[in-house]
Amino acid sequence: MDPESIRVFFFCLKTGISDWYNSKSRIIKGINGIMIKNVVLDMGNVLLDYNPEFVMDQFCSSEEEKDIIRRELFEGPEWEMADSGDIKDKDRFDLVKVRVPEKYHEALKNCADRWDICMDPLDGAEDFCRYVKDHGYKVYVLSNASDLFYTYFPKFLPLDFFDGVFVSADHHMIKPDVRIYKLFLEEYGLKADECLFIDDRAKNIEGAKKAGLNTFRFMGDHQEVINLLNSMN
Repeated sequence: MDPESIRVFFFCLKTGISDWYNSKSRIIKGINGIMIKNVVLDMGNVLLDYNPEFVMDQFCSSEEEKDIIRRELFEGPEWEMADSGDIKDKDRFDLVKVRVPEKYHEALKNCADRWDICMDPLDGAEDFCRYVKDHGYKVYVLSNASDLFYTYFPKFLPLDFFDGVFVSADHHMIKPDVRIYKLFLEEYGLKADECLFIDDRAKNIEGAKKAGLNTFRFMGDHQEVINLLNSMN
């Protein structure tokens, strides 16, 4: 193994990807010889800034109010129910308010109805998507999200920019359930070992691994991934 290959190998181990970069084909070649052809991206905190604290800062006037709304809305069962497609995003307020003191209902309604004000693109996210696509990969989104996804996400990039967009609410299952990864692969006719799945949550990474996908846990820096690709060039 030449010195450059050794350097790339240890860089990959450090960043969590044990793959090589094949500059001729412009795709990543795994140590086991499998070619990575598809980059599969989570949405929240990989592409867009899902930040409930920002939302509550806009509408809540006390820490107690924030604590209650955080617990009952953003961490309550209705959040996952909407992501699973069992309820609509607009239904959350009526379901959650029964557990919240009436004096906080105005703030709760604002948070429930307007939480997507936080969903701005992360710095570098659009450039990263374009970089990946320009370098010959197919680019997909696999996201836990409610039906509201189709309102805010296209403001980031048009849906048809991506080779596929797979939203949990449409399929009534959520990550890290291994079934959602398998259904995603089936829907687009992809092979798991030809996919690199990128997510910020460890449990979602583990679910993808169980489904046979290659994985990379995103820690907030798109440039780190770009540097990885460049270092393999």
